[in-house]
Amino acid sequence: MHLRFPAVIFIIVLLLSSCSEKIESPNLDLEHDYQPLVIGNFWIYQVDETIHYGENDSETSRYYFMDRIRGTYVNAENEITFIVARSKSPDKVAWTPELEYTMIYRDKILLRTIYNMPIAALVFPPEAGRIWNGKSYQAEGDDDFEIDLSGADSIPGFEGISAVRVIQEDLDDRVTVRDIRYEVFGKGVGLLESHSEVLTYCSRNDCLGDQLISSGSETNLKLVEYGKD
Repeated sequence: MHLRFPAVIFIIVLLLSSCSEKIESPNLDLEHDYQPLVIGNFWIYQVDETIHYGENDSETSRYYFMDRIRGTYVNAENEITFIVARSKSPDKVAWTPELEYTMIYRDKILLRTIYNMPIAALVFPPEAGRIWNGKSYQAEGDDDFEIDLSGADSIPGFEGISAVRVIQEDLDDRVTVRDIRYEVFGKGVGLLESHSEVLTYCSRNDCLGDQLISSGSETNLKLVEYGKD
């Protein structure tokens, strides 16, 4: 009988040690505050947009978007889904509803879904050099996103904020197409800037290589105000 007790005590010690290790494992700091999701958070963006209808035919406009997290729900995967209401205004005074979209923290990514198109917009923790499939939750295939810059931001009013830039597309063959898209996220703030140039150039023999825009759009969103109500 006396020989069994040391073995029993040894097993108990091992079990307690194992439990202690699980409890004391540190939680990773994923830095979700590069896109904080809290009900009541809002962001106001100045939007500059140019629509190209044809060669030497375009229209430029300026307006504002306000994105506000209005609520949450638990989806079929038991994830907290944040509902974002977007409003549009010509002057930041009169606002009209534009659309609603959702954002989720999933598998160390920020999953943003607009018009039923889910985009893996950012990875956590966000670090320069990280590459991932931005369309991993879409059926159409792969599309590499990359954090190419990390450091102090230069957007007026937000200088010095720690930020990362996500390159979604960087293509310009200077002959037929230009597709430049990126987003900038600021620590403690969220999306600071979203830029998109999707253009086609004239490809006729008399203008091939002249970068004469035949169609497409250029859109730039820059944060001008944010907070919580």
